[in-house]
Amino acid sequence: MSTERIQLKGITWNHSRGFTSVVATAQRFCELNPNVDIVWEKRSLQAFADEPIDQLAKRYDLLIIDHPWAGFAGKNNVILPLDEYLPKAFVKDLEENTVGRSHESYSSNGHQWALAVDAATPVACSRPDIFDEKGLELPKTYDDLLALAKQGLVIMPGIPQDTLMNFYMMCCNLGEEVCTSPNDVVSEAIGIKALQMLRELAVEMDPQIFDWNPIQIFEAMTLTDKYAYCPWAYGYTNYSRAGYARKLLHFHDMIEINGVGAISTLGGTGLAVSAQTKYIETVMKYVEYTSSEACQKTVFFDNGGQPGHRKAWTDEHTNEISANFFKNTLPALDRAFLRPRYNGHMYFQDRAGAPITDYMKNGGDEKALLSQLNKLYKKSLEI
Repeated sequence: MSTERIQLKGITWNHSRGFTSVVATAQRFCELNPNVDIVWEKRSLQAFADEPIDQLAKRYDLLIIDHPWAGFAGKNNVILPLDEYLPKAFVKDLEENTVGRSHESYSSNGHQWALAVDAATPVACSRPDIFDEKGLELPKTYDDLLALAKQGLVIMPGIPQDTLMNFYMMCCNLGEEVCTSPNDVVSEAIGIKALQMLRELAVEMDPQIFDWNPIQIFEAMTLTDKYAYCPWAYGYTNYSRAGYARKLLHFHDMIEINGVGAISTLGGTGLAVSAQTKYIETVMKYVEYTSSEACQKTVFFDNGGQPGHRKAWTDEHTNEISANFFKNTLPALDRAFLRPRYNGHMYFQDRAGAPITDYMKNGGDEKALLSQLNKLYKKSLEI
């Protein structure tokens, strides 16, 4: 590299998993490249899901993004196609070592718009100490889960973003993927059943869940002793590491629904590069370093990250420190549903969760709710 002083800015989200992990990789990269400074800033989890990346790309060289933005990126070219800048063998390695469909999730229009440095999907978690104290067994079926919920021991995220993802999950398990028809989000029969099952569970839970995202769910489970089990929330390995929280959580694969393991909706985050960066060569070297197997298994993970490289998920070091978080939940990642990524889907995603949350809280007419979702969906297809 040249001796020119290079300053880069990145934007990520406000949690140890999203922030300290990339700060650590930036620190080490800058030690290896003393002419480079990388400053990472953070935003809320909700802003991470909502704020358009075309606005962020004007202010930052590096962006941690949510994969449904891939369709928008492919159409509008606000971030760089990484496959045109990174070594082909390196990109191929990431493709071959994907966790579930994480790598694919950032592909659109024939290009790779981000690298899956972080992999996640909703998985189950428990307080093993409470289960032992009460002589409980982990639920295996929906009926088991409902029975445990009736004891007041179960919570799940209830904010609109998460209720929508869980609606997708229920539809998948009942036999249909969402948003495949040009007219309907899902068939009426499947949609009604999915809504009813989610509400049946929600009415047995603390109503505070409707203000809680996954992070707040895990904080409630570890800061208090009220709740023993969460059936599905985007996993955070941090809470399965000794010393991070007041109490340790163990993470598991999910219950069976309709005879099949729950097919939750793939999440995770990708590392992207602004099309407006002035330092393409340097940025790409950092992207390659951060997403490499060696970094993902060590510096990235050891500083709170949740890797996206499959060999980090099967690694003895990462599993020993996280109570086998990765080995236990990998099956859920591998069968996770890849949500739609067409250009207008973010319009639908941003608006469809709130009416589902309202229904889960207050009940209502399922057919009318599905009609409302279908109107939003049709409009999103026009964007």
